[in-house]
Amino acid sequence: MQLFTTITSLVAAATCVSARGRPALAKRDIGGVLICNGANATGTCHYEVYSMIDCHNMPDGFSANTKTFAPDGEGFYCWPKVGQCDDICTSPTGCTFGAVSFYNPVKWDLSTIKWDHLIQSFECVLNQTTTA
Repeated sequence: MQLFTTITSLVAAATCVSARGRPALAKRDIGGVLICNGANATGTCHYEVYSMIDCHNMPDGFSANTKTFAPDGEGFYCWPKVGQCDDICTSPTGCTFGAVSFYNPVKWDLSTIKWDHLIQSFECVLNQTTTA
């Protein structure tokens, strides 16, 4: 009987907690990028909201030293680049390996594609297929 009372009390408490509802999630800002020296958002990290279309040099300590490059949201994507913003790119591929989106798993470890020692700048643009 005591076990039944305990289980009933736990179910009632859980129901009460879930009935309160969940707190509202904060809306992410378009352009937020998490940059870390270590894979999977470890080591020294830097988070900033960047403007769209402009080229941005990597923050101090992260140029050619970044394993995590994680755009924070579906509303935009970014192109990591070899070289600083003022450098002239002469590569036919555009000095990038392609776009990194919120859903791209490589964002958690650029070393898997050997880009952790190459990224020096990036540019972000709005995703035209989703709403922010």
